[in-house]
Amino acid sequence: MTKATKRDGMAALTLGALGVVYGDIGTSPLYTMKEIFNPIVGIPLDAFHLIGAVSVIFWGLMMVVTLKYVLLILRADNRGEGGIMALTALAAMAAGSTAQKRIILLLVGVFGAALFYGDSVITPAISVLSAVEGLEVATPAFKPYVLVICAAVLVALFGMQRFGTSVVGKLFGPVIMLWFAVLTVTGLTEIVQQPGILAALNPLHAITFLYAQGWHIFVAVGSIVLAFTGAEALYADMGHFGKRPIQFAWVGLVLPALTIHYMGQGALLLRDPSALENPFYRMFPATWLLPAVVLATVSTVIASQAVISGAYSMTKQAVQLGLLPRMQVMYTSSKEAGQIYMPGVNWLLLGAVLLAVFGFGNSSAMANAYGIAVTVTMLITTLLTFFVVRYGWNYPLPLALAASIVFMVLDLLLVASCSIKFFQGGWFPLVMGLAIFTVMATWRRGRELLIDSIRHDDPDLLPFVTALTADAAAHRVPRTAVYAVANPDTVPQALLHNLKHNQVLHERNVILTVVFHDVPWIPFAERVEVTPLVAGFWRVQVNYGFKNTPDIPKALELCKTRGLPINLFETSYFLSREIVVPTKGTGMAHWREALFAIMSRNAGSVAGFFRLPNNCVIELGTRVQI
Repeated sequence: MTKATKRDGMAALTLGALGVVYGDIGTSPLYTMKEIFNPIVGIPLDAFHLIGAVSVIFWGLMMVVTLKYVLLILRADNRGEGGIMALTALAAMAAGSTAQKRIILLLVGVFGAALFYGDSVITPAISVLSAVEGLEVATPAFKPYVLVICAAVLVALFGMQRFGTSVVGKLFGPVIMLWFAVLTVTGLTEIVQQPGILAALNPLHAITFLYAQGWHIFVAVGSIVLAFTGAEALYADMGHFGKRPIQFAWVGLVLPALTIHYMGQGALLLRDPSALENPFYRMFPATWLLPAVVLATVSTVIASQAVISGAYSMTKQAVQLGLLPRMQVMYTSSKEAGQIYMPGVNWLLLGAVLLAVFGFGNSSAMANAYGIAVTVTMLITTLLTFFVVRYGWNYPLPLALAASIVFMVLDLLLVASCSIKFFQGGWFPLVMGLAIFTVMATWRRGRELLIDSIRHDDPDLLPFVTALTADAAAHRVPRTAVYAVANPDTVPQALLHNLKHNQVLHERNVILTVVFHDVPWIPFAERVEVTPLVAGFWRVQVNYGFKNTPDIPKALELCKTRGLPINLFETSYFLSREIVVPTKGTGMAHWREALFAIMSRNAGSVAGFFRLPNNCVIELGTRVQI
């Protein structure tokens, strides 16, 4: 590959990262300054506090985003992948010297993943609503229709998800580049008129501002944190674009544009305090107001799209890690396996977003709910990164502690500041995250109990098939039978039913187990493991990472290199569908067992999830008590 080709590829990835990675943090100027100096917050609108607040924003972007995420956490890649799930797997592998420590780290990471769904609801709601509210600045006549217009935009956005993002995705980068260019120009225009705002570059102004707040510091930081929301996207999308393009985009365009624009808003408020009504839109002349509203709305839709796509990817990973029941996954691109659409997640997410829009009513009220889930996720990310730095990279303990404690203190300040808004709306994403965490924990524990029950009730596999093959009276029929099981050591229920009701045994029988590992990808060379048992019986284990797309027929083709050629046109797939019966006693609380039974009953099709041909699947049910 030539240097020119590499350069063009890097430029394309950097442009793509602009649209997908920085849409959320890039649209924060729509509401951040307005909320910092909201009369309810109680920060005086004067030169000292304006310069101090802008200074805190700038140095917060430097510490939280640049130093923590861009320079440190982007190094913690799990085979090229990032995000809370990938980091959790990496930390658990690095520090998993004991099963208990490993489980605790997994639980912490799963809770962080659950909180992501709260962010997936709040981000589209506050971003689109704050953009549409610009219509009120253009003319008060639009005020009664703001919520309706916002809802219409959101319904259209979620309705288009089934068509995929490949076409729209090509516009993401250029539109967001235009957005950051507008942020830069409007900011510079105001700075020229009030150059005194440049004093905010001095960190002493940030320190004196925070010190002057006293105990009120938590209220002030609780609003300033809105400028940092979206930082998690830098790490979550590393697998799509790579570390370098994300770093180049931040240092080369996003950080300078945000810095200049926040200073521009501060300069505007120094010159005209009445602009606090909506500082962002007051930076535009009247003739440019409607185009600004259109650009802001499109940009917030892009920011929302990134979070929605992230929710699909997160859910798919959670399903494959055994944290959620199977769900319908539709692939919207023939080229990109990561472009997926999950109807169930999509419509549940839309319902929650609309509930947030109409429940809170305006972006100022919603700002109280925004931040707490994000900051707790940031704190969890720092905690997990410590274990990677210390045990994965083998850095000395003092160095690992020093790096982690600095960011831990910052994260704790942000979490504490957002927590005081708990009763004003901060409860919303936390309750949602706790509910999803409960669902994930219940499903994982329920599957463990289910497998234990099957292992206890069903006969051991090897003695059974040994006796079966020795029985000369067993009637064998041609073709290959594949029995998909969760526990490869006991006889599949489907095999028992086949023998009991059909009284036949296939010539070739494959006991198939699918294992999802806590790494992003499993290469084809390690995809299948074949173990001969007795004449006519083989045990096959198919391995996937949590970002691989399961495809059992394609995996079975790989068995030929392991000494087991399988003719897929002469293969039948026998599936056992367990009907869970909750019972009182040991295991889980009865309500959790009932919840697990409902989820198990409504789980997506095994055949669809593993891409089995519909005309070759035989599904047999059995009742299992847990």
